[in-house]
Amino acid sequence: MIWDNNEDIKLIECANDKRIIQKHLNECREERRPYVFVTNTMAIKPLNRLLVPVSMLEEETYKAEICTYLARKTGAHIILLQANDYGSHARQNVNRIVTHIKAVMERTGENISYEVAQAKKDSFSLVREASERQRDFRHDLLILTASRDYGLDDILFGPPERKAIQRALVPVMLVNPREDLFSLCD
Repeated sequence: MIWDNNEDIKLIECANDKRIIQKHLNECREERRPYVFVTNTMAIKPLNRLLVPVSMLEEETYKAEICTYLARKTGAHIILLQANDYGSHARQNVNRIVTHIKAVMERTGENISYEVAQAKKDSFSLVREASERQRDFRHDLLILTASRDYGLDDILFGPPERKAIQRALVPVMLVNPREDLFSLCD
């Protein structure tokens, strides 16, 4: 079932079945606003902790506005999980997100709680690690960036976001890597 009433965030409620999840992922490829998957195997709790994995890809910074907005509205603590890469791109992306959080705190006068955690794996395995370490971070929502394009391996074996949704014990929010993203209103 898809809840879609001109809302800021699209909610997709479905069974934890790879074909059903993939069908919904395909339908949301051009979506400009964030969308949340809730399957029958997930526990829905109040948002107290948001896990935001940050890899080396530049579109990871698109999650800054969404996680900051959710933290402001719910009082949730943001955990930025930085990929353990050799280069500095993941660190730069985390710094951009932190800069955005600090700018919002200055502008609004609100306190937004956040921390930066170091992942054990690199950018290519970060989504898998985030979905496997759910008990370590005790988060209530996982915020991921959807794949830019589906390559041959994604078509044959499934994209990483589908696997994360299937493994997740909490709802998973996806953001498409688009420059014309929907902006949340205050």
